[in-house]
Amino acid sequence: MKIKVTVIVPVYNVEKYIDKCLDSLVKQTLKEIEIIVVNDGTKDNSQEIIDKYVKKYPDKVKSFIKENGGQGSARNYGLEKANGEYIGYVDGDDFIEKDMYKKLYNKAKELNYDIVVCGNYNVSEDYKTRNIDVFINNYNTDLENILFGKMAVWNKIYKKDILINNKLEFKEKVWYEDLAFTLKAIINSNSYAFVDEPLYDYLIREGSTMNNSNVKRNLEILEAFDDILLYIKKNKKEEYLNKIEFLAIDHI
Repeated sequence: MKIKVTVIVPVYNVEKYIDKCLDSLVKQTLKEIEIIVVNDGTKDNSQEIIDKYVKKYPDKVKSFIKENGGQGSARNYGLEKANGEYIGYVDGDDFIEKDMYKKLYNKAKELNYDIVVCGNYNVSEDYKTRNIDVFINNYNTDLENILFGKMAVWNKIYKKDILINNKLEFKEKVWYEDLAFTLKAIINSNSYAFVDEPLYDYLIREGSTMNNSNVKRNLEILEAFDDILLYIKKNKKEEYLNKIEFLAIDHI
């Protein structure tokens, strides 16, 4: 069977949430899917839950265990094992709507798009409230829409060839690894498409990377922009410079 989408799930201390996450993945309406779960040296009982899914869905769920290296490291490891035409990323504490990957993949195949983006819900930790995150802005072009939209990796699918051919990797043991990775993927892609509905459920929880007051770690966003600006100059993609500079000011 040809794998249409590989979903990479990094797992670290998410035993409270991983069941709901994997359940939403194995029930996807897109059947030609593989789920690569990377245990990044978790210290809780997440692996026992993962093993349960591997046993029940051996053709769909693949489990790997590695030493702790951070979320970026786990995602890089997962990409090495991926067989899909497109790559998606889901965090172990989140979950997705049952037709997310079918809708994204079908949109991708309409005109052979390199990246397809969807909207998301923000979900409270007790799962009791769920609000639609603002998604598509009224900018002039698809490029501006994707650049000035959400810089997460989890609300997108990427053509695997783009990632492999351009040797795109997540920086390891840093915050904001999504930002630099996504910008590099956009810069190396020729076409983008949008499914304008919320299909990803992002859990807002205490202590997560994006919900914190760690000022020192938050300043790593500057390093992420330094990295992307260096990449632009090195790869002679100066036409993106003004937009990235605007994006940096906007984020800061």
